Amino acid sequence: MREFARHEWGPLFGTVRAALAERGWPSVALTLGAVCLTALFQLVQNQSWGYGPIQAIGSVRAEDPLWVALLRTPLSLFVPALHLPVWGALAQILVVFGISEICLGRVRTLLIAYAATLAGTMYARVGIALGPDSPLGLPASDARVVDTGPSAAVVGLAVFVCWRYRAWLTGWLVIVAMVVEVIVKPNLAGKEHLAAIAGILVVYGVLAWRQRRSPSPGSRGGTGWGAPPIRS
Repeated sequence: MREFARHEWGPLFGTVRAALAERGWPSVALTLGAVCLTALFQLVQNQSWGYGPIQAIGSVRAEDPLWVALLRTPLSLFVPALHLPVWGALAQILVVFGISEICLGRVRTLLIAYAATLAGTMYARVGIALGPDSPLGLPASDARVVDTGPSAAVVGLAVFVCWRYRAWLTGWLVIVAMVVEVIVKPNLAGKEHLAAIAGILVVYGVLAWRQRRSPSPGSRGGTGWGAPPIRS
C-alpha cells in the first residue's frame, strides 16, 4: 500500500509540499482569492438586494444569448449553487485550485478552469438543441437551469493534474465518480461535469501530442505545465 501511494501520489505530494515549505501561503494566493470571492458571492446572493446583481454578472443559462453567457462565464466559476452547502464548494476550491496553482501555475490554472467551465456551458446549448430523444441530448426545460458554478472547473482541474502527474488511478476514479453521478442523478450539472472532463481530456491529448511531436530541451523536465514529460 505504501509503495502504491508513493507511486500514485509521490510526485504530486512532493511538488505541493516543497512549494508550501519554501513559499508558504503566497504560493496559493490565487486559490485564497478564489475562495474569498466565492464566499463573498455566496454571502451577497443570499441577501434580498444581492441576488439580482450576482445573477446578472455570474449566472449562466443556456437560454441566455451566447454573448451574454460568454461574458458571464469567467465569473460563473465563483458563483456557488444556492441549493448546496457553500462549505463544500469552498473546500473543493481550496484543495483542487491550490494543488493546481502550485503544479501548473496561476495562469494555466485559470485557463484550464475556464476551459472546463466553458465546455460545460457550450454542451448545455448543444444538448438542448439535440433534444431529450438523443443520448447526448437534454430537455428544453434545462435551458432555464443555472450552470454548475465552480464544480466543473474543480472536476476538470482534478483530472488534468492527476493525469499530468501520472496519478492515473486517481484521475480515472474522478471520471468514474462523475459517470456514476449522471447514472444516479441524470441532471444538467452531472452531464456538464462529463462535458468538462471531455474538454480537458482533449486539451491534455493535444499537449501530449505536441510534446511527442516536437520535443525540446525544456521538455526534459516538463513542457512548461509543471510536471515531468508525459509518457505512455
